[in-house]
Amino acid sequence: MAAFPPARGRIAAIVRVVSSLSFRIVILFAGFLMLSGMLVILLSGLHSQRSLQGQIRHAVATERAEVLSAAGGQDLGHMLPVVRNLVRNEPAFFYLLQDASGAVLAGNMLHLRPVSGSRWLSWAHRLPFGLNDIPVYGEGVVLADGGYFFVGIDASPLSRLRRDIGAIVIWSLCGFCVLGIGGGLILSAVILRRIETISVTARRIMSGDISQRIPYQGTDDEFDHLAHSLNAMLEQNERLIASLRQVSNDIAHDMRRPLSHLRQRLETASLAEHTPAGFRAAIDDAVIDLDLALEIFSSLLRLSRIEGGIATDTMMPVALDTVTAQVAELYRPAAEDRHQALLVASPVSGTVAGDPVLLMQMLSNLVENALNHTPDGSRITISGVADGERVTLVVADDGAGIPTGSRERVFDRFVRLDSSRSVPGSGLGLSLVRAIVRLHGGSITLSDNRPGLRCTIVLPHIALFNPVRDAGPAREQPGNMM
Repeated sequence: MAAFPPARGRIAAIVRVVSSLSFRIVILFAGFLMLSGMLVILLSGLHSQRSLQGQIRHAVATERAEVLSAAGGQDLGHMLPVVRNLVRNEPAFFYLLQDASGAVLAGNMLHLRPVSGSRWLSWAHRLPFGLNDIPVYGEGVVLADGGYFFVGIDASPLSRLRRDIGAIVIWSLCGFCVLGIGGGLILSAVILRRIETISVTARRIMSGDISQRIPYQGTDDEFDHLAHSLNAMLEQNERLIASLRQVSNDIAHDMRRPLSHLRQRLETASLAEHTPAGFRAAIDDAVIDLDLALEIFSSLLRLSRIEGGIATDTMMPVALDTVTAQVAELYRPAAEDRHQALLVASPVSGTVAGDPVLLMQMLSNLVENALNHTPDGSRITISGVADGERVTLVVADDGAGIPTGSRERVFDRFVRLDSSRSVPGSGLGLSLVRAIVRLHGGSITLSDNRPGLRCTIVLPHIALFNPVRDAGPAREQPGNMM
């Protein structure tokens, strides 16, 4: 009884293979192959049969003509000596010469009904081991004096050929059936094994392990191509899910601070003296806290969309000199109010493929950070250079800069250095900048401007940018990376 479950498992596996689409496809292909093979065999056999039949006909016709020519006349007197001589010296042929009454005068055959022309007949021929019916093909001639002459040849090769063709067809049919079913089982099992691997991976992902990936076989076939496409989709989904989780955690933790402040202000206002000025001051403070909460919420959502690669619908050519000029014009009054200098050192003539709104926000965040984190009298410079392969954009200032050990950490969400605690902000500006740069297939580095901070952004030239290929995580260049 212990052997039954494995047996049932094997039977179930065979049934599953037989009922699979791949098995039906292989069997259908084997059926077409079998029909074509049978057709080739039959056509070849028919051609061989017709060729052999033609040779037999030709041999009989030639022999008949030679006998009649050697006799010199178509009567019994001329034909009798010739036929008797042929019976003794030509064992390959059958001869018959009979008179008008049907009596056999010469030959190695029995009496035949006189029929002019060709005919097929079965003849009992005496062999060393007894009598044997053999097929005979021959031609007969009714002589002038009423006699009858017949010459024939053994047609057994033609009969054997017909039997051989039939045997070949039957055995080939059996062979095609065995190979077709066996090949279908093997190929279907191989295909189902690959499909089952994909199914197992999908079930593991559905159970919660989103890090699972479909393994490659290394054959570079259609299944490997499918696995590559599905893995790319799974990686994209994992990034989106991770981003969603991060946004949820960030909202849960970082929205608490402005909402707590708002609650405290409202509690204070409820306990304070109820005067119009007090209410107005409490409302103004509450609006400030709400604005901060809304700014954090909006920034988190936009950052999540950018990191997920869904922040822009179209990519278009964007001239960076236009973007830098707009940003400089927008922030120059704020810089003048703080007695700071905002300069465009050299027009950036390069053109990139991207979203102009996001590129402007990227540059605006960098300029705004430089204005907010440098003292009065500082100098902020925007410069850039373009070559055949890339466009380099630089935003530099002469402020306090960022310590080397913190240059990578400042790109994380809500990270604010101790020196920036007094500056308004949510800590998401540089995170947005890096996400936008990566979305456009570029890289960003922070370095020492001596003094100050130097932010270098490298974007691909418009002729080299591929939005489909480069929409994933950025491939950072070697150097001081974030």
